[in-house]
Amino acid sequence: MKFEITTPLLGFENIKEVTLENIDDIFMKMQAVDNEFISFTLINPFILREYDFEVPQNIQNTLAIDDKSNLLTLNIVLIQTPIEDSVINFIGPIVFNTDNNKAAQVIIQESTKYGVAEKISTFLNN
Repeated sequence: MKFEITTPLLGFENIKEVTLENIDDIFMKMQAVDNEFISFTLINPFILREYDFEVPQNIQNTLAIDDKSNLLTLNIVLIQTPIEDSVINFIGPIVFNTDNNKAAQVIIQESTKYGVAEKISTFLNN
């Protein structure tokens, strides 16, 4: 599935369009359409932990979110070997509106609950 990036991804401001595909039941791959060398591994945070945040109004507007929107929230994973050493960015989720194929990264401000590089092993045996 192809998505338009409506607000820039931090550090990857030139990416305007991505594809999203399943890797397995846990991981997905987000690939830049215009650059085959830029891709991200993503994970559904809700399978790992309780996770909630407010989508800022400006992001809601750019994604055309309303109370009936079908949203998919995923977080970037930096894959390591072994997999238990992989880290997840919980403060920069990417929100996908699957109704209109638009996506944006949300930066959670001043979070004490979430980190930018939390080890996946913290959540595997819970």
